[in-house]
Amino acid sequence: MLSLIEVSPHLTIDTLLSVENLRVSFTGSSNLFRQRDTIQAVAGISFKVSRGSTLGLVGESGCGKSTTGYALLRLIDATGRVCFDGTDLLTLKTREMRTIRRRIQVIFQDASSSLDPRMTIGDLITEALDIHKLYVGEERKGRVRELLDMVGMSPRYAERYPHELSGGQAQRIAICRALAVEPELIICDEAVSALDVSIQAQILNLLQELQKSLQLTYIFISHDLSVIRHISNEIAVMYLGKIVEYGSRDELFNNPIHPYTRALLSSIPNADPIVGPSREKVLLRGDIPNPANLPSGCGFRTRCPLAVSECSLQPPEKLEVAPHHYVSCIRAPIIT
Repeated sequence: MLSLIEVSPHLTIDTLLSVENLRVSFTGSSNLFRQRDTIQAVAGISFKVSRGSTLGLVGESGCGKSTTGYALLRLIDATGRVCFDGTDLLTLKTREMRTIRRRIQVIFQDASSSLDPRMTIGDLITEALDIHKLYVGEERKGRVRELLDMVGMSPRYAERYPHELSGGQAQRIAICRALAVEPELIICDEAVSALDVSIQAQILNLLQELQKSLQLTYIFISHDLSVIRHISNEIAVMYLGKIVEYGSRDELFNNPIHPYTRALLSSIPNADPIVGPSREKVLLRGDIPNPANLPSGCGFRTRCPLAVSECSLQPPEKLEVAPHHYVSCIRAPIIT
């Protein structure tokens, strides 16, 4: 069982990031899809992230959560509005975006593959400082030592190479690189999924400690609901490019409404011999639909145990079933 620092329930009311109707489309070019097929990887999602809080994006592989993160970073083309501290990132030119990127950083899943094997750890950390022209001379060396100390590593690692690090150490260096330019928002894309459970707990604790001391804001992308539960203040559940349920961590785990959310929660292993067998089990039938040929109406209806004929008529509207708890399901009033 993970031993983790609990997230404070207090959230600041200052919105750092506001996303409205974000859409990302891809045109299929493989043998699986005809050239004219368009895939809506992210299909018009909206959410807000408060300064100093953590939003968890969760869902099965292929639901669009990582694509959402890349769109926020402008690594892929998107439409809609992505307002960071009042500035719409999707309207910025390349040079203007470079300045903003100092304030928004990313931690990828496989740290080892994102670290240049030809560079020392010290050079990897100072690379971002070179780009943004931060610190010089002895100040730069001092900054490297400071960053290594922040993540619990000795300054002597500055002279080592990535292949000399364990998976957990490599991820700490990835965190160092993200912190080097003093960002406000960090997007963590499956940042602990490649690590052993015990190392996951260490990295999650580190991220939470850094968030508290540096006033960081996180978007934490993961398919692991156990991790999402411990690190997030608010959670968005995604399915086929859409957010099907959104709410605070406690509200969503204690009162899940959407059948897909219930299915995800029922899949979390529970070693308790009393609680485990008594917990509701929700089994989904069938497979995820072809993203190039989605079913009419609700995209989840082909797998939903509660689907009725009306589910095929039109996409469900977003309903507020409790304060700041939203669900996209026509049966939500009945379920609650």
